[in-house]
Amino acid sequence: VQLQASGGGLVQAGGSLRLSCVASGFRLDYWATAWFRQAPGKEREDISCISSSGASTFFRDSVKGRFTISRDNAKNTLYLQMNSLKSEDTAVYYCGRKKPGKDDMDYWGKGTQVTVSS
Repeated sequence: VQLQASGGGLVQAGGSLRLSCVASGFRLDYWATAWFRQAPGKEREDISCISSSGASTFFRDSVKGRFTISRDNAKNTLYLQMNSLKSEDTAVYYCGRKKPGKDDMDYWGKGTQVTVSS
């Protein structure tokens, strides 16, 4: 099982980025998957997740209305569209596979840095 996030970068406040996460070794439509982030000196934050069926999604309050989670089953790729970015969104972003029926993850990949300048 592998997950590889990409798409991070430096963006001005108010801008947008789309993160991608290519999964291998398992199918995204069989497992719930999620994005989380961690900023220096801060605890990990779970940002968003999507159910195996794709019918159910979750967003933490601070990103609701600004971030969208989606996936392309044919490409086995998970996405996080981030709009109206704020300086407090600056962090390393990771994608992961959730344990069945659990909030925690059993696999996650190397993150991608998102830096929002104010």
